[in-house]
Amino acid sequence: MAEPDLAEVRPDHHAAWARRAVLLVEIVSSGRRLEQDEDSVGSDWRRVTDRVKRDILPLTNGRLIRSLGDGMLLDFEDVRSAMSAALAIQEQCARANGGRAPDRQILLRMAMEASDAIVDDVLDRGVDLAVRLMSLAGPGDIVVSEPVRDGLTPGLDADIEDLGDCAVHGNREPVRAYRVGAPGPQSMPSLAASVEELAPSVAIVPFVSLSLANDHGVIGEILAEELIRWLSRAPDLKLVSRLSTRAFNGRCASPREVGGRLGADYVLSGAYRVRDVHFKLDVELAEARTGRILWAETLEDNVAAIVDGEQELIGHLISAVGNAIARRELPLSRSRALPTLEGYAMLMGAISLMHRLSPPDFGEAHRLLQALTDRGVHHPLPMAWLAYWHVLRVQQGWSDDSQRDTYTAAEYTKRALGMDPDNSLALAVNGFVHMTLLKRFEAAQESYQRALAVNPSNALAWLLKGALHAFKSDGARAVEHTERALALSPLDPHRYLYDTLAATAALAAGRYYRAFELAQRALKANRRRPSTLRSLMVAQWQLGQHEEARQVAQELLRLQPDMTVGEWLKSTPAANCALGGIAAEVFCKAGIPA
Repeated sequence: MAEPDLAEVRPDHHAAWARRAVLLVEIVSSGRRLEQDEDSVGSDWRRVTDRVKRDILPLTNGRLIRSLGDGMLLDFEDVRSAMSAALAIQEQCARANGGRAPDRQILLRMAMEASDAIVDDVLDRGVDLAVRLMSLAGPGDIVVSEPVRDGLTPGLDADIEDLGDCAVHGNREPVRAYRVGAPGPQSMPSLAASVEELAPSVAIVPFVSLSLANDHGVIGEILAEELIRWLSRAPDLKLVSRLSTRAFNGRCASPREVGGRLGADYVLSGAYRVRDVHFKLDVELAEARTGRILWAETLEDNVAAIVDGEQELIGHLISAVGNAIARRELPLSRSRALPTLEGYAMLMGAISLMHRLSPPDFGEAHRLLQALTDRGVHHPLPMAWLAYWHVLRVQQGWSDDSQRDTYTAAEYTKRALGMDPDNSLALAVNGFVHMTLLKRFEAAQESYQRALAVNPSNALAWLLKGALHAFKSDGARAVEHTERALALSPLDPHRYLYDTLAATAALAAGRYYRAFELAQRALKANRRRPSTLRSLMVAQWQLGQHEEARQVAQELLRLQPDMTVGEWLKSTPAANCALGGIAAEVFCKAGIPA
């Protein structure tokens, strides 16, 4: 396989900050001091140059190109390194001037320009422009060109002041110039600023290339962009924009610094190596507030597959990130008192707890969701999940008044859609209510279609729409939609629900072995969902595994002791379709009371 040409993947892959830079440094002293104590000025300058060579250049990947008597010309691998060196030189002079009389202080001025590589004493256009920019710099100033400014992030690399278009000697046209200084202190935003913020925010920093044959971070940016694109579709997460996280590309910033600057709760970062066509990524997810690593893994793939958009690695990353955040939020929601609990921890904790399908956890999920509405949070997400909770309550056989739960579920979706008529999750749950509890298939179909019009990647809407087609005896479309949901849902930590409904769709299409596989996988993840056992029982019976189906029937009766075939037919949306008739017959043969 030919190695992909990474230089052709993205024309602008070589970011502005990654351009080489030249820094011109010059000592500024009064004519009076030079006349009175030229030796002292020279001694001061030699100390400056010695410290720059010994202490600053090794740390900033810089090199001295030329000493100029009262100045020096420095070369750096990238703009950020040059800026770091300039600020370090400025700080060093400030320390040296401590306690000195004003007329004895060392004063420097500097100019910087992005440049092509410099070889020995050959001065290219970058050096020439840096010399011209120096005329705009006063004592203590650092003046940079527009290409340099483009490689700096205000507030992170420097404070930047636009000097406008400036006339400089030797240039016919004005030059856009900027005065830069050390970035000022930044306030760290509260990570629990408002209960209104119902989804944790994630910052995905472009992955760093450690390859000897540097690809300029192309693959790292491709992966970061793909992850942001997919994760941003999840209703329970907020993604920091790519343009914001890209400011940290190539930096050695801690998760606390990234989270503080961007207001993120979690930070995903990593480094990778490319060798021939092999790709190896070390990635980790950290909690920004504490810096604690929540998940870390080493992944390998083929370079060509990543560049071509192959989704296996992306899917694994999305699933791992979602699961790690869900695992972190659940203990937070259970360990903290409600008055001090962040809104997003309450929401995600409730979602995780309700899908465990144990009565105590299910009740706790309702308490958390209700607490959000009691706080006056006007947001469609908790309303939609409360409606979902009531549907599950009826499905699990835990409701003591199914009519009341049906009415309550419908009211919550109505309130959610009243807040945001185009909320894709609320529309999907509204369809779930109409399909499962109200048995109004046309209304459910319309709601699913609206949800997918708003967000074509809403995995839950595709899943439920697939189940609806199964109940309408359209097995082919049911499989198509549920399989699409499976492909879109690696983020969802409650994958068993997807596998269960996909198994139902496979049964409707007569694909019994596929249904068996999906039901087994769902059962491995959660044995408390009756519909999973029902699907498995039907698949086993149709495959001739009659004894195994009878054992599953007994397990189902232990979970729902009062279940009868007649009562199931009254409650299931599948009652009037071919699948419902097949399932009812299997249940009777396997030992479920009529």
